[in-house]
Amino acid sequence: MYVDARLPDGSRVNAIIPPLALDGPVLSIRRFGRDPLTMRDLIKLETLDERMAELLEGAVQTRLNILISGGTGTGKTTLLNVLSAFIPADERLVTIEDSAELHLKQEHVVRLETRPPNLEGRGEVTSRELLRNALRMRPDRIIIGEVRGAEALDLLQAMNTGHDGSLSTVHANTTRDALSRLETMVLMSGLDLPERAVKEQMASALNIVLQLVRFSDGTRKVTKLSEITGMEGGTIMMHDVMVFHQRGIDPEGRVLGEFRATGVRPLFAERFRLFGHQLPEMMFRD
Repeated sequence: MYVDARLPDGSRVNAIIPPLALDGPVLSIRRFGRDPLTMRDLIKLETLDERMAELLEGAVQTRLNILISGGTGTGKTTLLNVLSAFIPADERLVTIEDSAELHLKQEHVVRLETRPPNLEGRGEVTSRELLRNALRMRPDRIIIGEVRGAEALDLLQAMNTGHDGSLSTVHANTTRDALSRLETMVLMSGLDLPERAVKEQMASALNIVLQLVRFSDGTRKVTKLSEITGMEGGTIMMHDVMVFHQRGIDPEGRVLGEFRATGVRPLFAERFRLFGHQLPEMMFRD
């Protein structure tokens, strides 16, 4: 037997007992900080730099669709929470999570949480069902804690039909892998969709993919800020706008490196201008 639960303070609990746990009962508790991190905290922790922070703040405020990619424990939910702070207070938000971890400060927030089946195998409510219901709740933006399955198709369709500015995360080791995983999950929806149609949906819906990495010294960094630029042939086109360049490791085991601009001015810079966000030309020059 095993069980997942959530404590009153938001901590996540997993318990598993024999015969599934061979060496005896195991209780795991995943705790979260009482005070959510801010963008300023992430800059101090060198998760990203000032330029990347300014770009992401503008991306949220100009309603670009953002996908955060990373492995387990890289800080995807933390970054998602930080980015949500830049959403205007007058917008209506709907969050969908398997286990509620987001702490949004806005007033108009509807929090939805999935439900596993009971011992009889009944009563399950999936992310896809909650997402479909969320579309009837007049949200300005939809935030999904993590895309895991067939709800990926509904999320892309929502992004393409007026719910721009939506945010989500996905487990992947690179930005390109994140797109491949998303494509696979769309195909899990059960609809017989052509591969090109799926990729066109993704290229149209997504604007930015962020890659988070947890390094050997325990630090977490945004290693890539990539822009989706469209389709060419049967391939989704994507270029890096900012990256973290690792130079090595010092004698104490700390990762050495710096954040760099690639020199590519993103296509969404024009959208920034239309929304009144002026980006300095030097931002994209290293």
